[in-house]
Amino acid sequence: MTIRRRLFISNLLMILVPVCIAALIAAGCVGAVWYTVRFGGGLRFDDSEDFYQVSAGIAALTEQAIGGTPDERQAAMDRITALLDRSAVSLVVEREGHPYYSYGSSSPADEPLSAAAALLGDDARLSDGTRSLYAHTAQIDGSEYRILLFSSTREASYTSLKVMAAVLVIVLLFAVLAAILLTNRFLIRFVFRRIEHPLDLLADGVHQIRDGNLDFRIEYTEQDEFAPICADFNEMAGRLRQSVEQTLRQEESRKELMAGISHDLRSPLTSILAYVDGLIDGVARTPEMQRRYLETIREKATDIDRMVSQIFLFSKMELEEYPVHPEPLRLDELINRLVQDDAPSCQTDALAISAQTIPVTVRADPELLRRVLQNILDNSLKYKDKPVCRIRISMQAAGQSCTLTITDDGPGVPPDACAKLFDVFYRSDPARRNPSGGSGLGLAIAAKAVSHMGGTIRAENAPGGGLSITITLPKEEDHAAHPDY
Repeated sequence: MTIRRRLFISNLLMILVPVCIAALIAAGCVGAVWYTVRFGGGLRFDDSEDFYQVSAGIAALTEQAIGGTPDERQAAMDRITALLDRSAVSLVVEREGHPYYSYGSSSPADEPLSAAAALLGDDARLSDGTRSLYAHTAQIDGSEYRILLFSSTREASYTSLKVMAAVLVIVLLFAVLAAILLTNRFLIRFVFRRIEHPLDLLADGVHQIRDGNLDFRIEYTEQDEFAPICADFNEMAGRLRQSVEQTLRQEESRKELMAGISHDLRSPLTSILAYVDGLIDGVARTPEMQRRYLETIREKATDIDRMVSQIFLFSKMELEEYPVHPEPLRLDELINRLVQDDAPSCQTDALAISAQTIPVTVRADPELLRRVLQNILDNSLKYKDKPVCRIRISMQAAGQSCTLTITDDGPGVPPDACAKLFDVFYRSDPARRNPSGGSGLGLAIAAKAVSHMGGTIRAENAPGGGLSITITLPKEEDHAAHPDY
């Protein structure tokens, strides 16, 4: 049940329960008043004549009951007392001046009225304004009996009724107040326990996350307003864990980057310093040797410049500050121009490239894609184990993407190293003993560049030997709009 529904039911019951309880108590009070009036003598006779007429009849019945047998007398007196209850009349019977029978409540005014009635004779009717008396004298079995019937006036009855009504109103007020308090307490628990439990779960979850337990998840099965909050908390915890793990990976990558930069810069700088010292100390005495020293220094400086450019480019890509301008590009023409333009240098560097292309248009940055291909070719050339490194380039179009595969005939890499080739400063030579093996940034830059162009890149060992790198780029949908490509 949702919190909204519980609140609606709570508000409804907060009104209905006290009203129903008040109605029940009021009905009970009305019933009590009715019972008192009907059977308890709460109302008296409208005037003295009515009382005297009824009292004369009751006195006659009492006289007959006294004159009967003991069994008849008891039954008759029971019937008379029932009449007395209904008529709110008290009965006193005296025999020879001594109490013989009494029923009903007495009043301080009864004794003076009885003494005055004795002076009046057989049948006396007296009233002092609040109490009325009917007295009857009878001779039964040789004994003198006085039958006295007392009744309060109507005014006295109204006073009792008012007192009773005031008491009942007070009882009703206290009962309604108690009903409101009890209902309020019950409904607070009815609603609050559904709020308190998920709040405790959320508070515990916050404490767990604060203490570093990023694996903590809230288990909440109720389908109410807290369900999406708990689900969002779990998603937040998952994303926070991923963020922390990514931060740790980035920190580790940063440490590796600094270590790699320091190591890869130290080797050419050491060579430059050594050759400069040789020139200063006069080790290179002949012009030919001096020229060779200077050419070596220039080569090492060029390596440092290339490495710094690679680091700068990778940093710009890492910070998402490197400009990428994708455009419709005929990939087959780019490959053919790359092979033709680099043909002389390819032969010099002992690199032979063969390409099998198909007409296809992709969406990519031409300069960035050329740099990616050049980095891959340089990587194959650096790690060749034959006099001539042969590279095969093939293309395949399928669906909304185009696949470009570059395969060399080099030594390949260990199977577990394929996924690490695109990491920063990764080289298959973990000790980095071979400075000519490159900085380890070429393939990392290629992966970043392909990702910025909306493509993917992966590496695997070729079935016939060597390393195969596959690049997937999105195809350009509108070919007709760019006929020049």
